[in-house]
Amino acid sequence: MLTNRRFLLRRRPQGEPVPDDFELVSEALPVLDEGQFLVRNHYASLDPAMRGWMDDLDSYMPPIPLDAAVRASTIGVVEESRAEGFAKGQWVMGLNALEDYSVCAAGGFTQPIDPGLVPSVTNYLSLFGAVGMTAYFGLFDVCEPKPGDTVLVTGAAGAVGSIVGQLAKLHGCHVIGIAGGEAKCARLTQRYKFDAAIDYRGKDEAALTAAIAAAAPGGVDVIFENVGGIILDAGLMNLNMHARVGLCGLISEYNSTERVGARNLWRLIVKRASIRGLLVADYVARFGEGAAQMGQWAAQGKIVVDEHVDEGLENTYAAFMRLFSGSNQGKMILKIA
Repeated sequence: MLTNRRFLLRRRPQGEPVPDDFELVSEALPVLDEGQFLVRNHYASLDPAMRGWMDDLDSYMPPIPLDAAVRASTIGVVEESRAEGFAKGQWVMGLNALEDYSVCAAGGFTQPIDPGLVPSVTNYLSLFGAVGMTAYFGLFDVCEPKPGDTVLVTGAAGAVGSIVGQLAKLHGCHVIGIAGGEAKCARLTQRYKFDAAIDYRGKDEAALTAAIAAAAPGGVDVIFENVGGIILDAGLMNLNMHARVGLCGLISEYNSTERVGARNLWRLIVKRASIRGLLVADYVARFGEGAAQMGQWAAQGKIVVDEHVDEGLENTYAAFMRLFSGSNQGKMILKIA
């Protein structure tokens, strides 16, 4: 008899998650109702946003219930179906959970995908998934860069940031990335073709402010913000008139027990600049548009995407925590099957 291993949230993390916040259990597979289908998850996307879903806070998605499997985007194969439009053996992608098998319903988030359209099926979790679409629509629709603009990307070696920088370069912008460590900074300029990279490690706000000013003596027109904290504050001190800040993430605060916030928002007044939050869910209806353009650039060798795949549901905690230690080398993906 098949069993379903599930990575459960047993208690809400206080600060940085610890192993005892979770439990890997084995359960019997449920019986499908009419209109449902069973997906064997092959890969799951591990994203910083999942940390926020673990807190009992009002947000754009409800908190993950205690004793439920941790929510995650997955790609897999239909194992059994009682739903029209979903056949056994069909590849699908959806917002499911960290588990071997997920029960899905027709009309829900899980939709068919074609592995033959991409170099690797995992690309549906990177370039052609929420990561790539966040970069594409976040940069072009929210930040509205113009050719010749100076674009500052924080968390630039991450899955989203690395794509944002490449897209900005394609658009004719001068691109500066902030990342942690010499190796990641070298990857920004050598692999992703950023114009400059700043290592934030060992720098306080004043040093970061000065480093950005040195890399962008004419000021910054766009900030694509993934980190927050003193990195955002340093960026705000370098804004040009009418600059745009796209707020994608605040990973520096996800494991903090006290919210620090930004202290230099007054610079938005001085520079008549704007800051706008962005969420990829707002662009689902336009994913086809974004994927077509990204696919064209990737086929032409104009965008490179790195994926870091760890294997085994039993290694979920260690793989997830790479997102916060910075030890992953590309989009963090867990191979389940």
